Amino acid sequence: MGTEGPPPPAASRGRQGCLLVPARTKTTIALLYDEESENAYDIRLKLTKEVLTIQKQDVVCVGGSHQGRNAPSSPSSPIAKDPRYEKRWLDTLSVPLSMARISRYKAGTEKLRWNAFEVLALDGVSSGILQFYTAQDGTDWLRAVSANIRELTLQNMKMANKCCSPSDQVVHMGWVNEKLQGADSSQTFRPKFLALKGPSFYVFSTPPVSTFDWVRAERTYHLCEVLFKVHKFWLTEDCWLQANLYLGLQDFDFEDQRPYCFSVVAGHGKSHVFNVELGSELAVWEKSFQRATFMEVQRTGSRTYMCSWQGEMLCFTVDFALGFTCFESQTKNVLWRFKFSQLKGSSDDGKTRVKLLFQNLDTKQIETKELEFQDLMAVLHCIHSFIAAKVASVDPGFMDSQSLARKYMYSS
Repeated sequence: MGTEGPPPPAASRGRQGCLLVPARTKTTIALLYDEESENAYDIRLKLTKEVLTIQKQDVVCVGGSHQGRNAPSSPSSPIAKDPRYEKRWLDTLSVPLSMARISRYKAGTEKLRWNAFEVLALDGVSSGILQFYTAQDGTDWLRAVSANIRELTLQNMKMANKCCSPSDQVVHMGWVNEKLQGADSSQTFRPKFLALKGPSFYVFSTPPVSTFDWVRAERTYHLCEVLFKVHKFWLTEDCWLQANLYLGLQDFDFEDQRPYCFSVVAGHGKSHVFNVELGSELAVWEKSFQRATFMEVQRTGSRTYMCSWQGEMLCFTVDFALGFTCFESQTKNVLWRFKFSQLKGSSDDGKTRVKLLFQNLDTKQIETKELEFQDLMAVLHCIHSFIAAKVASVDPGFMDSQSLARKYMYSS
């Protein structure tokens, strides 16, 4: 992974103390890096709850006869005084933080900037490349700006939820970067805005700011039929830690160049790979996916899929209370039914067929049920969602114990 920009000076100027919880307001002396000239200029940053302001030093007249006058007084005038000038920090740019995003990478590349990041407002206004004197300064400010953006996003969510039914609430939303695979095997990342709302997972190119924007998503998936997976963590020691949260499903091999990546695998093998800027954001996305999926499972109660078994067209139901049921599509006659706890294993061909291994409660023998589905992955993800929700309803601490993202959320 490359780096962009010159190394920062060794000494720190205006260094803010390291905060466990980022302050909503902050000020510091930093640098504004110009990529074209490769020069950096002193600036002063002011962070408030809603705005990031960039200030530059300028000389202003603060006293004397020239203050506030368009023309100098006559030298012979008794009231004439020599003008007095001072250097002051003046506002040059204000970046609204509502729905803003942060990037630590040079656009279109995998070059990570030294102790620097860029803030881009919803309307496209950029802060420019903000460079800090130490890595700790950069981390502190990255966390602080991210925290304020997140707070404003929560406010937007609350406003949106006032117009939504209880079954269609926004659970989480925010900016990420999606990995795109080029025809020449090259990889690039593009900003995307994700949302978990009601029964669906949304992928947008720009944030939804009105009710009508929700129908303009690039992709929409049913939450019960997607699988969330954390890929890797970038620890403070610069080593990688593999994480597998598939809980028994088939694993996938990804070679990510960026830290804090996760994937969302949908039906028919479709997969999206995303990255966020902080480990804490990764932990929030993981927790939010779990919460949104569990809420949807409990809300819907069951999902039914058409399938075939021994040459007959059947229906297969995953039910939160009853477990698994297979019945004839026309007569509704139940062929077999098993609880979640009776499922002891499974195997599939990766295409359409799956074998489910159930233990008979009376004989203690394993019974194999082979089914064929048009979208096998969607069904397997649904089974995973219902079982995970069932376990979580019995043991609320189960998913926390499985989450490596939250264990390392402060390593970023």
